[in-house]
Amino acid sequence: MTRRFPLTADSNQKRQNSSSTRQLFKTTSIMFQNFISQYLATTGYLEFQPKAVMFDMDGVIYDSMPYHARSWHTAMQSIGIEMPPEDAYRYEGMRGVETIQQLFSKQRSENISEKEAQKIYKLKSDAFNACPTPSLMPGIKELMEKVKASGLKIVIVTGSAQHTLLDKLDRDLKGLVNRDLVVCANDVEKGKPDPEPYLKGLQKAGVEPWQAIVVENAPLGVRAAVAAHVFTIAVNTGPLRDSILLAEGANMIFPSVAALAGEFRLE
Repeated sequence: MTRRFPLTADSNQKRQNSSSTRQLFKTTSIMFQNFISQYLATTGYLEFQPKAVMFDMDGVIYDSMPYHARSWHTAMQSIGIEMPPEDAYRYEGMRGVETIQQLFSKQRSENISEKEAQKIYKLKSDAFNACPTPSLMPGIKELMEKVKASGLKIVIVTGSAQHTLLDKLDRDLKGLVNRDLVVCANDVEKGKPDPEPYLKGLQKAGVEPWQAIVVENAPLGVRAAVAAHVFTIAVNTGPLRDSILLAEGANMIFPSVAALAGEFRLE
């Protein structure tokens, strides 16, 4: 059954016409409208009027996932926990301490505290900090510049607590990223796939779900965005099959951030 979400009086006035959407992509209007129609039918919203774009960080803004995968594998191996590099893509987006707690539960049937998990997470952080500095994803600066020029807010929503990357955002994307519109692992109690990070992002941007777009590369991130009822675009920058991202509910999928940047426009 289609779920209908409560509307405020102001929202009712703004959302009388379900065909009122912004054309944001070069994709044919019919094809794009089909994606929007599917989103509206699934969420029960009456209108799609983006005012903000929420970006995941690792694998979307930075080409950092290979380093995260290596760091997770090295750190967990040092304490006798198995985590093949490819598993980092499946856990991506989850708070690091939650990932560790799940690994201990599954492999050792142990329920460790957040404090204990935080100590172990430092091993992973140290391993990551020893890796080369990740570069920006090809196309991300172009995409963000188009988003800003379109009058949409840019929000960063990441499960990371890596201060090195968060500080790097200010330098690499100066004028595009506002620290007040960044949600990281320290800002939430539950990480992705819980919708809390994206709900917090909506709150910081001062917008409703039907006024936002999420750009994600990870299955858990897509699941979190869909659970927050936000139109979700997947960019498959990792080794996982497209079908995995689509199965989590992605509304659209692109093979890269550059491909998405090339399609983005405002009419």
